[in-house]
Amino acid sequence: MARYVFITGGVVSSLGKGLASAALGAVLQARGYKVRLRKLDPYLNVDPGTMSPTQHGEVFVTDDGAETDLDLGHYERFTGRAANKRDNITTGRIYSDIIAKERRGDYLGATVQVIPHVTDAIKDFVKDGNEEFDFVLVEIGGTVGDIEGLPFFEAIRQLGNELPRNSAVYVHLTLMPYIPSAGELKTKPTQHSVAELRSIGIMPDILLVRCDRPIPLSDKKKLALFCNVRESAVIQGLDVSSIYDVPVAYHEEGLDREVLAAFGITDAPAPDLTAWRKVTESLHNPEGQVNIAIVGKYTGLKDAYKSLSEALTHGGIANRVKVNLQWIDSEIFEREDPAPYLENVHGILVPGGFGERGSLGKINAARFARLKDVPYFGICFGMQMACIEAVRNTAGIKTASSTEFGPTKDPVVGIMTEWTKGNDKELREPTNDLGGTMRLGAYPAQLVRGSRAADIYGTTRISERHRHRYEVNTNYRKVLEANGLLFSGMSPDGKLPEIVERTDHPWFIGVQFHPELKSKPFAPHPLFASFISAAMEQSRLV
Repeated sequence: MARYVFITGGVVSSLGKGLASAALGAVLQARGYKVRLRKLDPYLNVDPGTMSPTQHGEVFVTDDGAETDLDLGHYERFTGRAANKRDNITTGRIYSDIIAKERRGDYLGATVQVIPHVTDAIKDFVKDGNEEFDFVLVEIGGTVGDIEGLPFFEAIRQLGNELPRNSAVYVHLTLMPYIPSAGELKTKPTQHSVAELRSIGIMPDILLVRCDRPIPLSDKKKLALFCNVRESAVIQGLDVSSIYDVPVAYHEEGLDREVLAAFGITDAPAPDLTAWRKVTESLHNPEGQVNIAIVGKYTGLKDAYKSLSEALTHGGIANRVKVNLQWIDSEIFEREDPAPYLENVHGILVPGGFGERGSLGKINAARFARLKDVPYFGICFGMQMACIEAVRNTAGIKTASSTEFGPTKDPVVGIMTEWTKGNDKELREPTNDLGGTMRLGAYPAQLVRGSRAADIYGTTRISERHRHRYEVNTNYRKVLEANGLLFSGMSPDGKLPEIVERTDHPWFIGVQFHPELKSKPFAPHPLFASFISAAMEQSRLV
């Protein structure tokens, strides 16, 4: 039977619950256990698909087409286990399902309430499908004390009583701030956070305390005393230089040992952290460095491109170089010459996005890369803008555009109204709701034998994850290929372009999918590894 670890957070948000969950899962996995990670999100959105990246950060997409919280990306990168739509749920989805049942009469006239109906739905979600796992790590989003999180905290409190004895452990992540004027770390925020947690009936077994300097033994004793945990269960979570240092760091602080001890497990095998030590050794001992410009629309919040920045780091690991990221708002290139910003970079990456804002800047970035032979990597929207740039500036069709920006005489990019997924035909209308109506999840693609893309992948058949509504129009394929932009990857039915590449350029690739979603530190995505390799070559020329 699976054992459950519930990870909650207090004091402030953004302390790293997702990373802590992922790191703990990775270390338990390194001990030989089968681990599953799940995320409970208290917001009312059904999923994060319609939320602004500048508010919520990246939307992570699974193979089965779920739009999820970005923490699921951490889970995948740290454990290698592919997440799915049953690993993330929101208040919105729970209420949507309950209201649908109430309208059907499933509750037989009963008054539908938060307790027991909402809490029962949360518990059913947490317990579902865990038969094959040794440990299920459940992260509760938000911070203890948030009103929207109360049903989730109540649900995991109930589970602590309903599961067999020694089947549930509570880890509470808090902050221990350093006050310069006092010259000391302060325990009071953690004490108050734990008091709030205890007031709703949850007694934490372990405190994971984030801090920027070692916690004195006297403060550990104080936290243990006032928070009612063992002294050994006060684990310091020191700041580290890379998130990939976290699994080893938390293991060395004893986090996994204390979790196992809380379950009464004292004979667990030691973890094999060899792969993690190799990753961190490569990160901390690079043999060179490259500068990569990310020309995007949401650069004000780096979490909007979390998987992307991590995949570039993985490409650096594969080539044993440090990757320096230069974040550039694409709107700048709509009013300024890109040259002063890009002339000293070794690679240009234009990521995904929605809407017309900043699109001309992305087009100008693609033009600069094409003319100056700088390695270019266009992802989703970045591929589409590269195609529009090519039609405008190499084929001379200045009216080339996307229907996403409004009516156009030359729709190089247009909205998809139908496509095939498996054996089913998917249909969409331009007037459909925005949520969940994109081409989402894993789709296969056929690569042209002998193309750069096929050489990079080492195969002519691939599967990658998508998240988009618009597609490059194949009516412009002949025009584009006549001007050096090869359609080197297509959907198996030959209708949807998946990869384009310039045959007259050192490294210029655009992809309609999101390869960053499948990259991992110990298994860098081949496109990112190749892109960073090309950037290394460019660095020798600049």
